[in-house]
Amino acid sequence: MTIVKDGHPFILAPLAAAILLLIFGSGFFIVFLSLICFLFAAFCLFFFRDPDIKITEGEGLILSPCNGTVMEVRENDNGQSVIRVFLSVFDVHLQRSPVSGIVKSVEYRPGKFLKANEAEAHIVNEQNWITIENEKGIYVVKQIAGILARRCVSWVKQGDTVKTGDKIGLIKFSSQVDLHMPAGYDIKVKAGDKVVSGVTVFASILKNGEIK
Repeated sequence: MTIVKDGHPFILAPLAAAILLLIFGSGFFIVFLSLICFLFAAFCLFFFRDPDIKITEGEGLILSPCNGTVMEVRENDNGQSVIRVFLSVFDVHLQRSPVSGIVKSVEYRPGKFLKANEAEAHIVNEQNWITIENEKGIYVVKQIAGILARRCVSWVKQGDTVKTGDKIGLIKFSSQVDLHMPAGYDIKVKAGDKVVSGVTVFASILKNGEIK
């Protein structure tokens, strides 16, 4: 297991503060502050983890772009299938590409910071839209900030080629990720399911192969 580079400042800064407090300070309060700094560094070490996984392989599969708990599976007004996932602070927070294809755009949308599991969060909160296109259609991974997540980070840009399971971004602290994809897939997950980025199969092509 490795640590994503975006997490290094969150780990090293409080760790350095803890050490400096112990070296140059004294007394119960200083020790207490040092302990708080150390615990925060330990939490960030856990939060920004990047565990080794084996990417699920198979023809016509759409993989989960994130770790978390499925909130909703539905069809939107445009006829697309939408799967919404809530990420708690205990979930791995990096995102992976659900399909292979070309990154058509990365669009930042400013907004609010409601709790990520609130009904309106996916509409009004700050978010990044990563749009990926292949021969089967267009897939949009929406990174959505939450009350604690104050930054959505994209590691890809327009024109990049990605393979299924490639790392494409990170959301710092609790958040939500939505996947919008063409209709016509056999959805394999439901509300309440725990999913793993690059491992859990969200959907597969139906036997007739029809994608809208």
